Amino acid sequence: MTLATALSLGETALKLGLICSLTVLALFLSYSMLNVCDLSTDGCFTFGAAVGAAVAVSGHPFLSIIAAMLAGICSGFVTGFFQTKMGVDSLLAGIIVNTGLYSINIAVMGGSSLINMNRTETVFSMMKDVLADTPLKGRADILVALIAVAAVIAFLVVFLKTRLGLAIRATGNNADMVKSSSINPVFTTIVGLCIANSFTALSGCLLSQSQKSVDINIGQGMVTIALASLLIGGTILGKGGIFVRAVGMVLGSFIFRLVYTVALRFNMPAFMLKLVSSVIVILAISGPYLKRQWPQLKRRMTHKKGRILSHAEAFTYFQNL
Repeated sequence: MTLATALSLGETALKLGLICSLTVLALFLSYSMLNVCDLSTDGCFTFGAAVGAAVAVSGHPFLSIIAAMLAGICSGFVTGFFQTKMGVDSLLAGIIVNTGLYSINIAVMGGSSLINMNRTETVFSMMKDVLADTPLKGRADILVALIAVAAVIAFLVVFLKTRLGLAIRATGNNADMVKSSSINPVFTTIVGLCIANSFTALSGCLLSQSQKSVDINIGQGMVTIALASLLIGGTILGKGGIFVRAVGMVLGSFIFRLVYTVALRFNMPAFMLKLVSSVIVILAISGPYLKRQWPQLKRRMTHKKGRILSHAEAFTYFQNL
């Protein structure tokens, strides 16, 4: 592999990692802070991509971002409403919303499973024109994604230190304690899911505009990818303040995408990538546990080895009698 090829792979992984890290930050808020496992991520991602593409095709690239985030807020509201007002389990609520969004996404896309945006002006093409005569020429995709990620991280750092943000974090830690403190956990749960899903929809919108097309399956497996990135980031930078942990989420997303990109570079079949995702998730989950258990395993192996040696010495001794 040449240096130019390696740099190209790194650039591709960085662009996709930054865009998908918005979904990872959404899970960081809903899963790590609010302690809610939201399985509507796949459908919400596609929902944001479809709404953003539909608005961008009509000639409003900037408005498409706002529209996509509003769509994500609606998705998060429905998921939270099912959980808190309808008595539906959080996992089941996410699955129901994810299933329903498939039909809604098809409707948003005009009854088609694909929207072509080759001749559509997007935020990426506009940034490309702005950077045409600058040293950053050719880096428009990365810059747009970086701006979005920086804005989301800045929002999280500020928001999670406000009274409402602290209430959301407290709800994730102990909902009963929050209720006894005259804080409505229903409200904090719905608000947290609305914000998280707006990030997911934003991620889908940016990815669709980046690749100039939207497919109905664009969000398939996104919850697995985001969860793997979340766990990788938590392993690397899991301790510290909100900013450090959020940066860890972005770093985890980049590492995951880098593995994906390298796998594709070595001609791995596309159908094997889901298996790669599963293996990465298992390693990310079991890694910290195995690391904690390693000293005990080492002692057991040493003790077992000593017993085997003692038995062998005893056998040799009786043989020589």
